[in-house]
Amino acid sequence: MKVIEIKDLSIEELKRRLSDEQESLANLRFQLSTSQLESPIRVRTVRRDIARIQTLLRQKERAAAASGQATKTEKTEVKTS
Repeated sequence: MKVIEIKDLSIEELKRRLSDEQESLANLRFQLSTSQLESPIRVRTVRRDIARIQTLLRQKERAAAASGQATKTEKTEVKTS
């Protein structure tokens, strides 16, 4: 999964995708421990996808908080003037 693919997703979609990937990682780890996993590289790929999703999710949450904070600041400036 590339950043371009997940960059335009909403926060809710990112959270859903994150939980799916975490479940997939748990299944892959189970398969790895029981020697049923054909490609161990898949574990690394899923871990990196999780990290990408978490990074974008954090960025979007901070941007939403910053825009909310800017709106509050503008309102308080208007009230005090």
